[in-house]
Amino acid sequence: MRQYDGRPERVVVLALDGVYPFELGIPSRVLGAADGRYEVLTCTADGLPVRTDADFTVSPDHGPEVLATADTVVVAAVAPSRVTARLSDEVAAALALVRPTARLLSICTGAFVLAAAGFLDGRRATTHWQLTDVFRRMFPRVTLDPDVLFVADGPVLTSAGAASGVDVCLHLIREDHGSEVANAVARRCVVPPFRDGGQAQYIEQPVPRTGAASTAATRAWALEHLGEPLTLAALAEHAGMSLRTFARRFDDEVGVSPGRWLVQQRIVRARHLLESSDLPVDQIAGRVGFATGASLRQHLHATIGVSPQAYRRTFRPAR
Repeated sequence: MRQYDGRPERVVVLALDGVYPFELGIPSRVLGAADGRYEVLTCTADGLPVRTDADFTVSPDHGPEVLATADTVVVAAVAPSRVTARLSDEVAAALALVRPTARLLSICTGAFVLAAAGFLDGRRATTHWQLTDVFRRMFPRVTLDPDVLFVADGPVLTSAGAASGVDVCLHLIREDHGSEVANAVARRCVVPPFRDGGQAQYIEQPVPRTGAASTAATRAWALEHLGEPLTLAALAEHAGMSLRTFARRFDDEVGVSPGRWLVQQRIVRARHLLESSDLPVDQIAGRVGFATGASLRQHLHATIGVSPQAYRRTFRPAR
């Protein structure tokens, strides 16, 4: 978590020709709700107005020169017809102004811009699931993960389609100022502080046959019984399905297997308890359904790269 000294971090959003208006407004709306912790400016690559993907033009108040002052640079999404493996001279010159110490963040197809500029070489990244094949062909040196809502690889963050821009901005706030601030911003924006699963759940699937049962009720039941040993057999029995049918339908609806989903939910619950209680790690592990404190430590480290104690020191509000 960054040390907050009362001065806002400058975030500069780059609007390119064909920008999506919704994605362009996400950083200002989400980061701007963090009680003055961020100053969000919007610019174009040449200082001129740009056409959006809608029926209007936007005229930001700033030109590319503000990119040289940015602590974080956000590249907003553009229409898929605008993606390219090479940058225009104007965009390349604008991105050359970004300081080496600045963080970089893309929303949806903005990842194509960061990749074309070379910022994603050798890194993990994501983009909209409909464009993953195109992205891989254009940028083979980037390790693309098409199943997640966003990727944070050091100072470079990439997100999937549209609303995942909200997810990655909340993650940025959480990393900078802790979960308490991020959760407050989520409440103001009336969005969930975390979303379950990844973008795989949004990939087009064959339409289920009429009357096909859902796993939603079983997922809700499982969340109420996380502290219990929930087996695949128990979940399938609750749903009234065979093991094979339940596992297939669960993956179709959620985008991950039941076992992986359970681990994700237990980690989310454990993080909340680490932030909000003084419970020992072993006791937290039992409450969320991990057999031992060692199991919680292993899963937490695999998920976010830190131990429970380190996480608690970082995100527990100081008394």
